[in-house]
Order: sequence, then structure tokens, then C-alpha cells
Amino acid sequence: MAAGGWCGHRAVWVLRAASGSRWGRPAMPEPRAVGGSSRRLCSEAERGVSYEELKELKKSSVVHIDVRERWEVDRDGKIPASINIPLNELVEALQMNPTDFRELYNQKMPAKSDHVVFSCFAGSRSKQALNFATSLGFSRVQHYPGGFEEWAKREHPEKK
Repeated sequence: MAAGGWCGHRAVWVLRAASGSRWGRPAMPEPRAVGGSSRRLCSEAERGVSYEELKELKKSSVVHIDVRERWEVDRDGKIPASINIPLNELVEALQMNPTDFRELYNQKMPAKSDHVVFSCFAGSRSKQALNFATSLGFSRVQHYPGGFEEWAKREHPEKK
């Protein structure tokens, strides 16, 4: 996402005591910007990839994780060579023992330094997945905002 997006507006809320409040009113939050270097990192991490960029990345060693629900993948198909990890399982999956990950998802678990691209149907859940992965220490993460919806308009999805 470009500067000025979600990451550019992120603030750390510092609570300050409400002076003279005898009714026990909650403290008023005061925004304080996050340090300069994290803005740069966040902007890089949230950069989306286009259809063409994803297609090119898939020729290399990118890990592509589709965070749609299993029933969506069963019904509609999937982008070839993607791993289906529903969004509600993602945080736990990215912290699993690598052996358990391989057993459950039939793929090698991505390392925190691997290039990972998340996708969903239309970009909303993949953005959440990107934020989850970033918070877990994954440093090379992106998302495909066009999602399965855009991919399926351009190519035939892979069916089970």
C-alpha cells in the first residue's frame, strides 16, 4: 500500500490521565506516530503485487499462500502452486513445528526470510494475512490484491 495508507496512519496510543475527573472518565488517548524506520518497513511489507508480478514470482521460489476457506477452494479451484491455509488458521500455522506444518499442509513451512505472497478472493483477507505475518517477523511478505477473482478472469484455475 502506498504511503498514507493504513500503515502511514498507524499510531501508538498513549494514555494520559484525565485531570480532575471525579466521574472516573476513561483517559483520553493521545496519538504518537510510530518511529520513522517502521514506516518504511511497513510500506514495503504492504506493497501489493499485480497479476503479472505474481505470475513472474511463481517462476521462482516464492511461497504463495491462499487464505480463502477450504470450501471456496473446493468450489472454485485455486491458483496453481498455492498452499491453502484459511485465514483463521494462519497465525497458528506460521508458528507450527515444520514437521507438523508439512504433515497438515503437504508443503514445506515457509521460513521468516522466505518471499511469501498471500492471496484470497479479492484482496481483503490477504491484506490481513500480510499484517499477521509481518507481526510474526516475516520480512519478505506481499499480497495479491486482485486475488482469485482477477486470476480466474485471466487463467483457468486449478481444480482438485
